[in-house]
Amino acid sequence: MSDLKDLLERLSNAHGVSGYEGSVRQIIEEEVRPYVDEIRTDKMGNLIATKHGGSPVVMLAAHMDEIGLMIKYVDDKGFARFTKTGGWFDQTLLNQRMILHTENGPVYGVLGSKPPHAMKEEDKNKVIKAEDMFIDFGATSKEDADRLAVKIGTPVTSDAEFKSLGNDRVTGKAFDNRAGCAMLIGALSEMKDIKATVHAVFTVQEEVGLKGAKTSAFGLNPDVALATDVTITGDHPGIEKKDSAIEMGKGPAVTVSDADGRGIIVPEPVLKWLKEAAESNGIPYQLDVGSGGTTDASAIHLTKEGIPTGVISPPSRYIHTPVSVLSMSDLENAVKLVARAVEIVDRFF
Repeated sequence: MSDLKDLLERLSNAHGVSGYEGSVRQIIEEEVRPYVDEIRTDKMGNLIATKHGGSPVVMLAAHMDEIGLMIKYVDDKGFARFTKTGGWFDQTLLNQRMILHTENGPVYGVLGSKPPHAMKEEDKNKVIKAEDMFIDFGATSKEDADRLAVKIGTPVTSDAEFKSLGNDRVTGKAFDNRAGCAMLIGALSEMKDIKATVHAVFTVQEEVGLKGAKTSAFGLNPDVALATDVTITGDHPGIEKKDSAIEMGKGPAVTVSDADGRGIIVPEPVLKWLKEAAESNGIPYQLDVGSGGTTDASAIHLTKEGIPTGVISPPSRYIHTPVSVLSMSDLENAVKLVARAVEIVDRFF
């Protein structure tokens, strides 16, 4: 496997908005091939990498897609309007540089809006909505936009590159969930003496309804599953520990419940399994009870007659922005936890 930090950089810098995950899938397929017996892509576009073994059958899931935009209209002056793909907070969109992924290659643009100099005083204090923004990609007319191959349906992602910060911290776009993809690849490379059958599933379209997880879990019908994702922290200005008890640098989070229980309430046998894997191997971890979003686990655990499912997440600041931050030590410990858990899964399921 590539060095974990280098791998995360490659995955973060790759572009794959929901429904257009192909370039990310290509990187992952190249990385996992040495560690599995079989690789296939299903009808939805999920990449399924399998290590053949005995019982139980384990599904490990990490979604490949990132949030982005899609062009819905180009006006006569060549400015593009768009829809949001996935969960954006409009305030984080404005004045970003973006990449429009045309059939002829990338076209760069910027998100613009009415300048503050032309606003009334009361409008300056309002959040600018996405519907009032546009993408300026240098076109001078609709015909010019056609020449640049910018059309209705063109997918758009943030133009942001992975960088190292102080200590072991890194920043980049799409850590949700390229961090989880890196975790799964790392865990596959670390697993030893596996008795179970392992399906590592790199899913599509999580950000728009957990779609790939739903279909792949139905097809595989595993005995137990683990989803990997990122989770918010409560250790920076603007958020309090009462809103999130998770801290960066203290190990991966093991979900107990998310979305106030509307997403998943992790079954007690799954929690016992993950705690045992962590504690018997000296891996630091944190328990996470969340009120916010869900993960692929929410779709997986409701498949067929129900699949016992857990979630392991490295803490990440500023999720769903192009400047997410995480600790490499948390990611490394998350890799170890997934690998050690799979090595002992036959004792629990």
